Amino acid sequence: MRLRNGGCGRCDVLIGVMSREFNYALPVDQTEWTVGGGNSATFRWDYDDGNDQLLALYEKGKAQQWNASERIDWSQDLDPENPVMLDDQVIPIFGSDIWNRMNAAERTNLRRHNQAWRLSQFLHGEQGALVCSAKIVQLVPDIQAKSFAATQAIDEARHVEAYSRLLREKFDLAYPITPPLKALLDSVVSDSRWDMTYLGMQVLIEGLALAAFQLFRDDAHNPLVAAVNAYVMQDEARHVAFGRLALKEYYPHLGAAERREREDFVIEASHLLYDRFLSEELWEAVGLPRQECVAFVNTSPSMNAFRGQLFSRIVPTIRDIGLLGPRVMKTFAGMGVLVFAQADLSATLANDERIAAGHDLIRASNQN
Repeated sequence: MRLRNGGCGRCDVLIGVMSREFNYALPVDQTEWTVGGGNSATFRWDYDDGNDQLLALYEKGKAQQWNASERIDWSQDLDPENPVMLDDQVIPIFGSDIWNRMNAAERTNLRRHNQAWRLSQFLHGEQGALVCSAKIVQLVPDIQAKSFAATQAIDEARHVEAYSRLLREKFDLAYPITPPLKALLDSVVSDSRWDMTYLGMQVLIEGLALAAFQLFRDDAHNPLVAAVNAYVMQDEARHVAFGRLALKEYYPHLGAAERREREDFVIEASHLLYDRFLSEELWEAVGLPRQECVAFVNTSPSMNAFRGQLFSRIVPTIRDIGLLGPRVMKTFAGMGVLVFAQADLSATLANDERIAAGHDLIRASNQN
């Protein structure tokens, strides 16, 4: 990424991966990396009530706190043949000559690894969000935004707990962070400007994560995995709304050069996120021909449609915050995702909350 660090001072952030005791599918030389950055802390003595919409999000953030140890029924088991119970068509190489040559045992192994790979990236992204929400508390100028970001920090810690427990207890398998996600986190965490943290994490990374979570929430027939993703998405709906609100107010005041820099970031980050699902590490781990698998994924209509769907939350948010200029539109059009510019994001986020409430009703019914 070509972004400049716009801050002063010095701050090094350690981002851990997992304990070496965790069962990684691939060798992991390092279980943490250090991201340098020049972050300043902003204090303000104006405690005025401020923006009504932001205050409403803060109230919702306080009211919707939950305990991952209690809200989720961890006694449920996963099917060893298909842990998440997803249709095989979501496997990126489904229908390829490679897939057709595989026997039943090899397909079972690939299902487990593919699902663990995806959940691992969810986990690593949530730790990135935890670090970024702590940064927002430090950097953002107004006290209401600091307060909401504090509720987000505990949300993200809970998400790390839930995905870590799911992988550790139910899969006994995990993958290191994929290089495109790591590159984007490096850029977002090291930049000292609060709006770039919002744009990189709240809008782009979490926007794509919501769409990826949705697959596991809506199409997974295992109730444990579906519930974990539904509850995480309930929180993330608030986070995306928070970032959209803050940037929608801030970006109209940017000069042309500053706006162009944010658009450059959106373009570069979108390509990184689009490439995130090539799953190159996965093919290596299960002993499949890496280049042949990647070539199929790059040309597969179903996989390209899936990768495009991942931008269903990002594109309307970019529209709402005022960054959907001609260059960004051209990028999204080339990726086949510009159609989402007409989406009603508020209705989508409200539906995320309704589905989470539905999982609560299901669990309460099962307990009676």
